[in-house]
Amino acid sequence: MILEKATLDVIAHQTADFERAFSEAETIIAAMSGYVGHQLHHCIEQPNRYLLLVWWDTLEDHTEGFRQSAEYQRWRALLHHFYDPFPVVEHYHQVSGPEA
Repeated sequence: MILEKATLDVIAHQTADFERAFSEAETIIAAMSGYVGHQLHHCIEQPNRYLLLVWWDTLEDHTEGFRQSAEYQRWRALLHHFYDPFPVVEHYHQVSGPEA
């Protein structure tokens, strides 16, 4: 299993709109092949920052299956205009801990 991590810096005073848009966008990603689950966390110290964690069966499920899909275009239209700067996305595989 692969963990996708993205730190999302949302434009000031747009967090409520972002959260509403995300509630629609999360249904898109949840329907994708290889999707396992996700979490969105709101930062306590920096109120415009979020942490998005998405679990995928394989790296390709995200980088090819999702990112090259028509559904990704809708995801992008819903969310990408909220970010400043645009997030860096990283992928991880688990090496320790429960279920490693």
